[in-house]
Amino acid sequence: MTDLLPYGLGTPNLVEFQPGYFVENSIVDDLKALSSEAKANGFELRVESAYRTFEKQLSIWNRKASGELPLLSETGERMARPKDEEELMYAILTWSALPGASRHHLGTDIDVVDGAACPEGYEVELTPAECDGMFAKFHAFLTERMEMDKSFGFSRVFIPGRGKIKPEGWHIAHLPTSRKLLEHFSLSTLREIYGQCDMACKRVVLARLPELAEEYIYPYFV
Repeated sequence: MTDLLPYGLGTPNLVEFQPGYFVENSIVDDLKALSSEAKANGFELRVESAYRTFEKQLSIWNRKASGELPLLSETGERMARPKDEEELMYAILTWSALPGASRHHLGTDIDVVDGAACPEGYEVELTPAECDGMFAKFHAFLTERMEMDKSFGFSRVFIPGRGKIKPEGWHIAHLPTSRKLLEHFSLSTLREIYGQCDMACKRVVLARLPELAEEYIYPYFV
């Protein structure tokens, strides 16, 4: 396992873009340009999530499996925790990537909102309701820029009709950079990593890994 960067392991070249949020150094200029363009149009591009280590994604996965973090239905509402291990796995996958296969491991992907539209004290949840509500104008701005090819390399990857992960309008990716990093991704390496960690639902994940890759991983390697 010589190149572990695509899995959230290794030592990426990160820069702190906003307090507490780190991104791959090579996308900083384009991200600053997109942020400035948003500001000129009355928006405040605020990062809610950026680079995540494998350990961070594993923690999210395990806490959702244990019930420490809420599970959300396809419509973004809280749901009961399934008792069946396979059902639980798929429930987590509705909104969370497999550890080691999250695009947030690349440092090229961020979750964004319009900070100017957030009411004071409001805790962002990153849900479809927010995209269609308080952040609707901001996401319409991003969509317009992407369609005009004026988004400085950023695009959405979790869109309707692509794989089984639900659409995430808040998630944008710097595709020219992420494509290079994903060239080194290997499912066999991911399987080896899983063999060495304590992951909830690991038995069923390993049993279904090729199928999961076709439905929840590879469709988003664009």
